[in-house]
Amino acid sequence: MSGPLSGIRVVDFSRVLAGPLCARTLQDLGAEVIKIEPPSPDVSRFAFPSTDGMSGYYAQQNAGKRNVSVNLNIPGAYELALKLCDTADIVVENFRAGTLGFFGLDYETLSKRNPRLIYASITGYGQGGPWRSRMAYAPTVQAEAGFTENSVRHYGSALTEPRTDSLSHADVYTGLQAVIAILAALNSRQKTGQGQYIDVAMAATLLAVNERAHVDLSDDDIGAEPAILGATDCSFFTGPQGEHFTVATSIIGSRTFPSWLRAMRRVDLMDDPRFSTAAARRLNFGVLHQIIQSWILTFPDMATLDAQFDEAKIAMGEIRSIKELTASEWSDYWGAVQRVPDRSGGEYRLPGRPWRFSAEELTPIGTPAFQGEHNFAVFGELGVSEAELKRLSEAGVLVSHRRVLEPEIVAKTQAEPGQAA
Repeated sequence: MSGPLSGIRVVDFSRVLAGPLCARTLQDLGAEVIKIEPPSPDVSRFAFPSTDGMSGYYAQQNAGKRNVSVNLNIPGAYELALKLCDTADIVVENFRAGTLGFFGLDYETLSKRNPRLIYASITGYGQGGPWRSRMAYAPTVQAEAGFTENSVRHYGSALTEPRTDSLSHADVYTGLQAVIAILAALNSRQKTGQGQYIDVAMAATLLAVNERAHVDLSDDDIGAEPAILGATDCSFFTGPQGEHFTVATSIIGSRTFPSWLRAMRRVDLMDDPRFSTAAARRLNFGVLHQIIQSWILTFPDMATLDAQFDEAKIAMGEIRSIKELTASEWSDYWGAVQRVPDRSGGEYRLPGRPWRFSAEELTPIGTPAFQGEHNFAVFGELGVSEAELKRLSEAGVLVSHRRVLEPEIVAKTQAEPGQAA
């Protein structure tokens, strides 16, 4: 591995999304990640589409991780897990509060053996308090933390019933917040020599990343111009050749409306009583939108329109699909997509890294592993003999996907680590 976290070992007990994304991000930064998977596999392996226990969803969050599968309910497994955690710099887990403590793999136990250990637990509502034992998935936490209600309030009568977003914001944001906390703890350890425990809650994360939470938390009336608070009045338009795009600059707010007048060369509209105040513009939104839309259609193409928007400091964005974005010149320049084998003779196209370092070269995204693929390699490196590993496999302590036991099949489908698309 190469990258700013090269030499750091992460033991990843997590599954599905928040924890795996956290560990995958640490790996992208150069850490070695070893995923410990229970006998009942990570359910994301079977997300659609999936072939032989390897889905694109699983690959996106776990490609490149080494994989061991240990049945902690069978004697002998605990000692293997302890050996591995003794070598770890970081442990990541996202079970319900107290689950790993039941197996003796809690922070208190592990840190006595490994005082430099940084241990991050991700749950819906934290390790203590009245909600510690509640099940938590992105849609439910988003509902509890104001995310869903905010969407309903934003869209108003356009929604006939409450809906949640199709993307798992609570998981993704929390995974990234966990990464931030882990990096801070690594910095602290460099100064003190001591690790520490990190408790990360999804509900707290959604509150922290809500840039308008202060409005709902305030007892004061926000006044007559809520549009100036942000992009709540983003408008959608049709381009000269039928393109659909949005503009982040409100056509209602008093601080932003002058930008539109400059772009359109229509400062006279400020004297129109229909548009002279934010309240009037909101009341006459449809008329104002149509005036702007008609002006947009006078341009020969989007490039010319974008240039005039840019001159007026108005940001616009064409509505594209993921495939359209990744077919763009920008995607080629950035290396926004990498190709990794799907272990069945094909490949997955997965998102690349969101950062570049001037003094670091990041390793390409690796191959997604079968369950238990690295049992013998990882525990062999810890000094467990091959004979003992075979015995543990026969006893069911170590679990392997059938294709791990058929190396000739794996060899035929194994490919090089991911390459930029």
